[in-house]
Amino acid sequence: MREIIYGFITWIARVHEQVIGINDSGGYYFDDKQLHFIVVGLFGMALIFILYPIFKLLAKTGHTMIITWLYVFTVVIVLCFAIEIGQWYSGTGVMESEDIAYGITGFLVMFFIFAIIRGIYHGIRELTKKDERREEELARHYDQSGRGY
Repeated sequence: MREIIYGFITWIARVHEQVIGINDSGGYYFDDKQLHFIVVGLFGMALIFILYPIFKLLAKTGHTMIITWLYVFTVVIVLCFAIEIGQWYSGTGVMESEDIAYGITGFLVMFFIFAIIRGIYHGIRELTKKDERREEELARHYDQSGRGY
């Protein structure tokens, strides 16, 4: 996980340098705040155009747990980074990427356990529904014929 975080940070640094290069060589000379405004705004809108149709399809097909998981996972990542930055800024702790990795891994492991329990619950529920439908079908057949099978 640590390699993923460092890889992501390295990728962000490269993108940052490219944006600065485009800004300077193109004669735009936006300051840092303006670049954040433009780049994050465009990135956010690109995500809207990409994710909205996907989430709409997932909601339409009853996959709201996937939407919920994606949202919560995003919040967990932001929270993990915010905690580490807060510790660094306030001096109450040391900012460590391993803490971020462990926090995210904790959520993934606990969600995996939840998913297994949820799967078992839904499996049992589906089996009992099948039994109830079969009993209703037999009762309907018996009522219609007046004499059972």
